[in-house]
Amino acid sequence: MTGTPHVVSDVMTHPVLALRRGAAFKDIVNALQQWKVSAAPVLDDDGRVVGVVSEADLLRREEARTGEPAGSGRFRPRSDLAEAASVTAGLLMTTPAVTVRPEAPLPEAARTMARHGVKRLPVVDPDGLLRGVVSRADLLKVFLRNDEDIAEEIRHEILPHLFPDTAEPVLVQVRDGVVTLSGRVPDTALVPVAAGWVRGVDGVVAVDCALAGPPRRPDLDPDLPAAGCAAPAAHARPQPAPFRSSPHP
Repeated sequence: MTGTPHVVSDVMTHPVLALRRGAAFKDIVNALQQWKVSAAPVLDDDGRVVGVVSEADLLRREEARTGEPAGSGRFRPRSDLAEAASVTAGLLMTTPAVTVRPEAPLPEAARTMARHGVKRLPVVDPDGLLRGVVSRADLLKVFLRNDEDIAEEIRHEILPHLFPDTAEPVLVQVRDGVVTLSGRVPDTALVPVAAGWVRGVDGVVAVDCALAGPPRRPDLDPDLPAAGCAAPAAHARPQPAPFRSSPHP
C-alpha cells in the first residue's frame, strides 16, 4: 500500500507514562495528572507489562477505604495519609493487562477494546516489553486522512488490479471520506469486490458505487445485462392493451 496507517504501531502514542509496582498512591495521582491520561501500564523489574492502573482503580480504593465517594472534601487524619502512602500500583492495578501487538491491524485493536470495555491498550512486543499505548482517539486518526490521499490509494493500489483493461478509467471521487466510484468496467462480477476493497481503505467512511458494465449492443449481445453495483431490476414485459368493443349505437 501507500504507507497509510494500517497497524497499531502506525498510530500508537510513544513514549508513554509507565509505573513500577512500588509506585505510591499519591505519586500515581500526580503522574496521571501531569501526563493528562486516565490510566497507565504497570511494569515489573524487567520492563514487562503486568497490569494497568486507572483513575477508576484509584477511586474504588478510596471509596472502599472511607465508605464515601472519593473527592468528598472530608478532612483526612495523618494516619489516613500514611495508609495511602503504603498503597502501591502493584496493589491497585488491574491484572492481567489487556494488551495488543504493534503489528496488529487497527480493527483488531478496536475489537479488543470493545470486548474488554477499555479505552486504551498497552502495546507490547513478543517479550511483553512496553512499546507504546494505543487509545480510541489514536484509532480514529485514520479518518482524518485527506480525501485526495484516499482517492490516490484507490486509483493506484486497487483499481489497476481489478480492472486493468478498462477502455476508460474508473472515476474516483472522495468527499469527507465518502468514496464514489463511477464509469464502465468490462467485468461486472468484480464490482462487489471493488466496493469491498475500497471500504477497507483507511479513512473511508462509506462507498457509493455507480459502476456499470459495458454498453449493450442489442444486435450483438441481446442477453447482456446492463449491470452495475446492484443486480438489475427485472423489467416487466409490456402487456397488450385489452380489446374493447365499441358500443353499438
